[in-house]
Amino acid sequence: MSSPDHSQHTPLMRQYLAVKAEHPDILVFFRMGDFYELFYDDARKAARLLDITLTQRGSSGGAPIPMAGVPAHACENYLARLLKLGESVAICEQIGDPATSKGPVERKVVRIVTPGTVTDESLLEERRDQLLLAIHCGTGGHGLAWVDLAGGRFLLAEVADDEALVAELARLSPAETLVAEGASLPAAARALPGLKQRPPWHFDAESGSRNLCEFFGSRDLRGFGCADAERAIAAAGALLAYVRETQRTALPHLTGLSMERPDEAIAMDAATRRHLELDTHPEGRREHTLLGVIDATVTPMGGRLLRRWLHRPLRDRAVLRDRHQALAQLIDGHRYRDLHTLLRGAGDLERILSRVALHSARPRDLTTLRDGLALLPRLRDALDGASLGRIAALLDGLGEHGDSQQLLARALVESPPLLLRDGGVIADGYDPELDELRRLDSDAAGFLSELEARERAATGIATLKVGYNRVHGYYIEFGKTHDAKVPAHYTRRQTTKNAERYITEELKAFEDKALSARERALMRERGLYDGLLHALNAQLEPLRRAAGALAELDVLAALAHTAEAYDYVAPELVDEAGIHIERGRHPVVERVLDAPFEPNDLILDERRRMLVVTGPNMGGKSTYMRQAALIVLLAHIGSYVPASRARIGPVDRLFTRIGAGDDLARGQSTFMVEMAETANILHNASERSLVLMDEIGRGTSTYDGLSLAHAIAVHLATVNRAWCLFATHYFELTTLATEHEGIANVHLDAVEHGDSLVFLHTVKDGPASRSFGLQVARLAGVPRPVVDNARRLLATLEAQRDEQPAVNLPASGQLGLFAPPAPSPAVEALRAIEPDSLSPREALDALYRLHQLALRS
Repeated sequence: MSSPDHSQHTPLMRQYLAVKAEHPDILVFFRMGDFYELFYDDARKAARLLDITLTQRGSSGGAPIPMAGVPAHACENYLARLLKLGESVAICEQIGDPATSKGPVERKVVRIVTPGTVTDESLLEERRDQLLLAIHCGTGGHGLAWVDLAGGRFLLAEVADDEALVAELARLSPAETLVAEGASLPAAARALPGLKQRPPWHFDAESGSRNLCEFFGSRDLRGFGCADAERAIAAAGALLAYVRETQRTALPHLTGLSMERPDEAIAMDAATRRHLELDTHPEGRREHTLLGVIDATVTPMGGRLLRRWLHRPLRDRAVLRDRHQALAQLIDGHRYRDLHTLLRGAGDLERILSRVALHSARPRDLTTLRDGLALLPRLRDALDGASLGRIAALLDGLGEHGDSQQLLARALVESPPLLLRDGGVIADGYDPELDELRRLDSDAAGFLSELEARERAATGIATLKVGYNRVHGYYIEFGKTHDAKVPAHYTRRQTTKNAERYITEELKAFEDKALSARERALMRERGLYDGLLHALNAQLEPLRRAAGALAELDVLAALAHTAEAYDYVAPELVDEAGIHIERGRHPVVERVLDAPFEPNDLILDERRRMLVVTGPNMGGKSTYMRQAALIVLLAHIGSYVPASRARIGPVDRLFTRIGAGDDLARGQSTFMVEMAETANILHNASERSLVLMDEIGRGTSTYDGLSLAHAIAVHLATVNRAWCLFATHYFELTTLATEHEGIANVHLDAVEHGDSLVFLHTVKDGPASRSFGLQVARLAGVPRPVVDNARRLLATLEAQRDEQPAVNLPASGQLGLFAPPAPSPAVEALRAIEPDSLSPREALDALYRLHQLALRS
């Protein structure tokens, strides 16, 4: 800022500086007429971020004022850009009347828009939750609280350590995160967008519990199932304080807390979510993700719910069986088709009701709500006969909302304008007072035509006309050549270049009546609209339950559509340990392949806890492993699965270590990332975890890598005893099946055809016989001379191997990595030298000879 002595500034700048002092860390949009202006450092920052013009106009405190502004009618576009950059904005509006104000118009910050608290439709992604998260870091674990203000959800959780915290951050992907100043955070948390530090005393569990009870009107938090979660309550208290500070309004749609327990869901760490490509793909192609394949939802709220299900697969078998039963009912008779046809007209009722609660709903929000509620009876008819289990519960959740629907149908025009300020939102016949005011306004045209005809006849001026503009109001106008005909009761109102404009007592009386009628009509309409919002708020909770039921019906109908369209089957969730999949398919790969997908079986039981998977690159090892995890995951969100049969025992976690990638921002090489992810698996996998390990040890030297891969596989099989698919090119590891119980070999088959290689993508028992590396290189486009040279070198290496006694040579005939190396010519020559018999000259010659041999070896 400029001078700290505000007395030297103009009154307007003193007003601005007082507002800015209350919001020093965020941008201030300061309303001035039709623009929001930014000043000083805010202006410089906004000009850089938004690519708008930075100007200097006038001066204050003896210095020019840097300014940048955005049009008020387009401010949402600029807000959206700032929010994506992690910025927050205080909206300072004119609340005084310019006509009666002495000095600067009174202004006040009416709301603070932050990345995690936006509710405006234009500032939100339709099919992704916008979450505000608070983290309380403790010594024995961390507490988390997050709110979806646009959807009306307030949730809590506690995690045991940093690794679990990072996993939750990957799941939630918050838009804005609150932490205490000086909190010790893992690197992944410190890199979150929209990270804000808050005073440590905001994260006090005792005051947080007290404030939460006051907010929800409860005696304690036992009814929410979180009374013992002190760390989560501390985070929730800080979160609530921040939301109240930024929204500055009541929050009636936040009606309770939900506690998420770790043992309720199948845990997945950040690496697993990334490797399985649940909803993101490295190339940004949504159709190449699991969500892109199964998301046939037709409402935004259904799309968001499906994403939440996908990132939190459940372990509760009763809930999952209810969902599977619901899919069977929707598939029977193709009920899901009629259901989805109807749901297309439902809109995003979840977010609309949140805006109703915040009194920020626009007219078209209410017409969408009106039309959505009108669909409920037809939805019941579409589900006639499907009244068991979850479907019955959802039908009950829809409720009866005839009164609310009829109120909206009577009150609103069919297609209202975008904004209430334009008027024309409330339907004719809804309010007699509004109808009368509108009649007075609409009668103006007839009165003015009659007045114009009378005055032309009275004055004899054929060109006389009656007009109106916003500045001067109504007037009678004719050319200056008729000045001599001006009646005595005319009063001059305005002179233009070629004409004079007059007013009469009759026209003035009509003007007062007509203009006041228009203003009073708009005021009456605003009052009626507020009355509608109040009436809807009285029914908010049952309306929100109906929206939740519609969202879940949308998800179930989408899963039913996917199951029937792609030939999925209902999985069997059993209590016996093991995973048995017959003719399983990868849900994404089979959709993007032009050729038919080759299904494969998977059997994991007490005799086959680990499968060592070998075979050529491009043979399908990674696809085979990923499809196992995705089938298990789909079963645990309540979906059918791509297989002819799937019988799945209890699973507590999914782990993957697939692919190569570094993390240069944190100074981690590819191999370091690989080992960090592997360490997480070894520390946390249990005998109920499904683990996918692909090419462990390939990021370091051959002997190091093989040794690590061997030790890791043995530990997983004997200590963790997890269900494991262990893909490798180290053929030495195929001997594990004979050395340890519970390990078996499988391989992906391929055959040579002339110079080409045909991948069969078929999983067979036993180890692979060859790696086909040269053939794959040829298929990848490596120049033929390079491949031919490699083939000659391979023949030489294999010949040298055959001349040496084999050590740990597998039955497959592949080159053993632990075979002794070929003797060095330099070493052999050195051994043949008799040092005592050499002259100085001969010793020097021998040294040069050894040097040359060493260079060639």
